[in-house]
Formats: sequence, C-alpha cells, structure tokens
Amino acid sequence: MTRAGLSTTQKGARGEEAAVSYLESKGWIVLARNFRTRVGEIDIIARHGDIVAFVEVKSWHSVPREDLARSVGPRKRARIARAARLYLSRRPELADAHLRFDLVFLGGEENGIVHIAGAFNEEGID
Repeated sequence: MTRAGLSTTQKGARGEEAAVSYLESKGWIVLARNFRTRVGEIDIIARHGDIVAFVEVKSWHSVPREDLARSVGPRKRARIARAARLYLSRRPELADAHLRFDLVFLGGEENGIVHIAGAFNEEGID
C-alpha cells in the first residue's frame, strides 16, 4: 500500500477509469481496455468516427505540461506500436481507420486531465 492507502495497481485502475470517462465524455467509444500481448500492452483502444486511438494513460502530479509527451520513452512507445499492429491484425474491420497514438495524463487538482492527441507515430517517434 502507498501513503494514500491505495496500491500502485489500484491507482492505475482508477486512473484508467478516469481516462475512459473523459474519453467517453468527448464522444469516444472504447473498443478495448488493458489489451495485453507478449509484445506489449495498450491501456485503452478507442474510436471516434474514423479515428482509432491507442491510448497510454499516466498519472502525473509534478511534470511540467511541456514535458508530458516525452514522459513515455522510446521503448514503451515501440511496445505500444507493436501491440497496436497485433490488435489491428485481429480486427480487419478497422483496416480503413485513421490510426493515432495518444497520451492521457491525469494530474493533481491543478492539472486535471491532459489529452495529447497524436503524441507519437507508429515508429514511436513524436
């Protein structure tokens, strides 16, 4: 347990739930949560019109806004991209969708939720 009484896993689950609520309030339809494979994991896969976003969720309390997009390193980005390719190989109906890799950050009271659309590309580069 952490100082606040919640384990890291519990905090992560609450963060993902908040991110899902946020995305749904913006009109996104969640296709999958916690998509895990041997090549990587994706926190949330969501669709809005013809866009499919692979979303990494982070809880962040003291990172300046301009540093948020760099807080997910190249190895993590590459693992997310590999997992996304695997997900798409199983979902041929999404072949014509526009793909995007987003980050959703949940900060303290002053930060709220920051959604960075298109934070990096399929090669893990921003």
